[in-house]
Amino acid sequence: MMEKRHISFSPPDISELEIAEVADALRSGWITTGPRTKLLERRLAAYIETGKTDINCDDPEASSKYANRVVCLNSATAAEELNLRILGVGPGDEVIVPAYTYTASASAAIHCGATVKFVDIRKDGDSVTHAPEMDYEGLEEAITDKTKAIVAVDLGGIVCDYEKLFEITKRKKKNLFTPLDDHSNPLADLSSRIQKAIGRVAVVCDAAHALGASRDFRGTRKYVGAIADFTSFSFHAVKNFTTAEGGAATWLPIPGVEDAEIYKFYQLLSLHGQNKDALAKTKIGAWEYDIIGPWYKCNMTDIMAAIGLRQLDRYLGLLERRKQIIRKYDATCDALGISHLVHHTDSMDSSNHLYLIRIPGITEEQRNEIIEKMAEAGVATNVHYKPLPMMTAYKDYSGKIEEYPNSYDYYHSLITLPLHTLLTDDDVEYVGETLVKIRK
Repeated sequence: MMEKRHISFSPPDISELEIAEVADALRSGWITTGPRTKLLERRLAAYIETGKTDINCDDPEASSKYANRVVCLNSATAAEELNLRILGVGPGDEVIVPAYTYTASASAAIHCGATVKFVDIRKDGDSVTHAPEMDYEGLEEAITDKTKAIVAVDLGGIVCDYEKLFEITKRKKKNLFTPLDDHSNPLADLSSRIQKAIGRVAVVCDAAHALGASRDFRGTRKYVGAIADFTSFSFHAVKNFTTAEGGAATWLPIPGVEDAEIYKFYQLLSLHGQNKDALAKTKIGAWEYDIIGPWYKCNMTDIMAAIGLRQLDRYLGLLERRKQIIRKYDATCDALGISHLVHHTDSMDSSNHLYLIRIPGITEEQRNEIIEKMAEAGVATNVHYKPLPMMTAYKDYSGKIEEYPNSYDYYHSLITLPLHTLLTDDDVEYVGETLVKIRK
């Protein structure tokens, strides 16, 4: 046996590169939304399209190509909410969300005034990846004439079956979907044009875990962010790619609506409806501005973006290290007969964010005992997630957890092992040995 270790669950991987870039930002005299945030947006847009992190987005041609495609914000929750607000989701609308997810997947819709409808997951998750994906038959039954969006969750970094999601929304569009028709103000006008152009229930991706994941989609390998109609990412401290807090929104091209117009409204929504940001107002004679709407404050700062710029430089290496750790965990779990997420298939590559295991034949109490024993051995673990119908805040929306038996069954035997790039090979071996010892 190895000597006892102390294994943290998910500390941020911050190098001297990020520290130096933050220091440069602080010395620059510009620390709120500014040039670093705009550069990070363009580089993320390039990465989502190409999978490359080394495209020079200061180059005028690349700068123009990737501008107005990604908006960096202060959280993924803000990104998801603004996605829904740009879509025109509001009171009287329904948004379908999997019962098995984190609160932000549902709370963003509630912030917009919509009603959340929960759908159970498939029994034991996806048959190949074992990820807790929605029951697609249940999803199709849940769509009504009030449904405006489906929130799909790429939990753990594993990409949902978006081809199936789009098929469902197209089957339901003729008789059920009626686009918003409100031109009373500029935002409502934009939302109405977007809904009319899409012409069906929108597919919205909660990609909080999934930056860098990809899947075959309509005959082509696509990165998350270039698959669903609208996508939100998280850059929280525990994510693969971090800006301490932070997130980003992106969208597919919409016929008849320019990206620049959509981008402009994200800026307005994230900066109190102010039609000039602080950087624009520094130009000579450009102090005056207007307030277009009484909106929100959720912009990203250049200090946060400074971390992100250097994280992106390192990101492909970080993803590869996570993949190496997953291989070692897979070998241990397969030997023990423990079910685990399958992060890579012929048609999908995960972002390797979480390592979920499900131990057969145990109760919720026995699962909790295993978590405690792992902690006593120095290994921090977690559970992703407690289904939302079990949470006080969602009981008025969901009913009882008994209505979502597959979600509860998935949850009660689940443990999340530590998976991060500060783990050494010896650390990974220790986690595996500890799990083996407890299971004997």
